[in-house]
Amino acid sequence: MFAKIYEKIKEFIKENYKELIVLLVIVLLFTVELPFKIYTPGGAVNLNDRITVEDGYEVEGSFNMAYVSMVRGSIPFLLISYVIPDWDIVSSEDLTIEGENMDQALARDRLYMQQSIDAAIINAYKAAGKDITIIRTINEVSYLTKEADTDLKIGDQILSVNGENISSLEDLKAIIGNMDAGERVSLKVLRDEEEKECFAVTYEAEGMKIGVSLLTTYEYETDPEVTITSRASEAGSSGGLMMSLSIYNQLVEEDITGGKKIVGTGTIDIEGNVGEIGGVKYKLIGAVKNDAEIFMCPEENYEEAVSVAEDKGYDITIVSVATFEEAIKKLDELNSSN
Repeated sequence: MFAKIYEKIKEFIKENYKELIVLLVIVLLFTVELPFKIYTPGGAVNLNDRITVEDGYEVEGSFNMAYVSMVRGSIPFLLISYVIPDWDIVSSEDLTIEGENMDQALARDRLYMQQSIDAAIINAYKAAGKDITIIRTINEVSYLTKEADTDLKIGDQILSVNGENISSLEDLKAIIGNMDAGERVSLKVLRDEEEKECFAVTYEAEGMKIGVSLLTTYEYETDPEVTITSRASEAGSSGGLMMSLSIYNQLVEEDITGGKKIVGTGTIDIEGNVGEIGGVKYKLIGAVKNDAEIFMCPEENYEEAVSVAEDKGYDITIVSVATFEEAIKKLDELNSSN
């Protein structure tokens, strides 16, 4: 029986080997990924669909979070990128920090996204004069240097160092600064909802270090409650500014969109400072394709955004801001002038 099946398969391959080779080549072309990624114009996420404030005010316009699309570096897509002007090839190494892989970079970007959500909520509630109580800070490992001798992982919440509770990176530095090079540090961390004992070894590099960077997020209570939904594929901190404006807009009676579709990008910290982002070219193109009337970006990205708009003949208002407060003020000025 098996001999007959084998002979049939053998005969099929012999009769169709050319087609099978072509099929195999096509499959390999699309599945074998080279160490490159391709940036392409992205789109915009309507935050009215993602953010809900309990008993929040209705809005006519919308704040939209701009994003960049990325295509994997298979050979056909790489070839297409030489034909399509707005497809740009980047090395995978440029998307990661030395010594780490894409999974580690993605894990850190997810932490950045949570940090941006926290900062957006805190800024919006404070600016709107609504109640927000910060219960505690959460310090998570966001990066490990190649010199680090440790079993810590990105995403670990550090609870204590050498038996001392810490609330910030400064607390960690103070403890490490009193140690000698080569000493073993005991760290209690929370990993996957379980407490674990970890270690790190100190070394001298412009001060005493263990090769760890921390990122701070927060546990808090708000009144009214706010709910933000996101997809598992989403990461990074560049949506912070637009999230903060969308939350604020539901907390106050005046619709600061002025009924317009506003697409934008920019990081935001807990003090309300708006930070530079990458890929503004692709985000602006995506905003125009999504019929945005206003594009908002950090002041560091303004010149590039204006240059792209002029080169492509876009009819869109570009607004640059340095702080959350300035963003509200400029929107108010735009609404007043119309």
